[in-house]
Amino acid sequence: MNTLRLTLVQFRYVNKAFWRNPVSAFFTFVFPLMFLVIFTSLLGHYTVRIGDRSVNTSTYYVASMACFAAIGACFNNIAMAVSFQREDGVLKRIKGTPLPSGAYLGARILHAMSITVVLVALTVAFGRAAYQADIPTGTSLLRFILVVLAGAAAFCALGLAVTAMIPNADAAAPIVNAVILPVEFLSGIFIAFGNDTPAWILWIARVFPVRHFALGMQAGILGTPFNWTDVLVLAAWGVGGLLLGIRFFTWEPRQG
Repeated sequence: MNTLRLTLVQFRYVNKAFWRNPVSAFFTFVFPLMFLVIFTSLLGHYTVRIGDRSVNTSTYYVASMACFAAIGACFNNIAMAVSFQREDGVLKRIKGTPLPSGAYLGARILHAMSITVVLVALTVAFGRAAYQADIPTGTSLLRFILVVLAGAAAFCALGLAVTAMIPNADAAAPIVNAVILPVEFLSGIFIAFGNDTPAWILWIARVFPVRHFALGMQAGILGTPFNWTDVLVLAAWGVGGLLLGIRFFTWEPRQG
């Protein structure tokens, strides 16, 4: 109970620190909307066949950019912010305080997930207003929320795991982008995937969690079939990321 209370206290601190950097907070929320406008302006005037449904690419990108926003808030943010704090010696100092390790990491994950919920809601609302995208309701809404939370938790865990690959603060952004951007391209985030997408690309995409996260988002926004396998794959990747994070996460700076 004490650890939970400390996690919530630390969460308030992380949240205050986030909002006290208004430029960073502004672009956190504007960046995915900007990408949505760019992609729909360039590629939003077509239709893509997904199963037995013809989907306008403008609404397709609403689901894709909601997924992109969530991954950025969780995977990218956790991996880079924690790496920066590790190399600045912040984690080492925190480790020497009475604050439990789980409370610190739990607060960062909880904050990333809360930002994800706001980002996804904002993207879907913008998509509804600008591109007539559907907003999930009823059972579809409950499944959509489950996908968002499962995906956010999984990518937070993977973000913690990937910090083990980052040798210093300068390498954080290049390594994180090198890991996630190719997978996003292969998973239909930036290019609309339909029935005519090559089978070998879909086979590779289904190995990684991004594709399953995107499919879960599409089920809620586009009305495509929902598959519980997508949630299970996200959970499996999340557990794997958590185990790797526990094994290889370090509180000590890699340099100096």
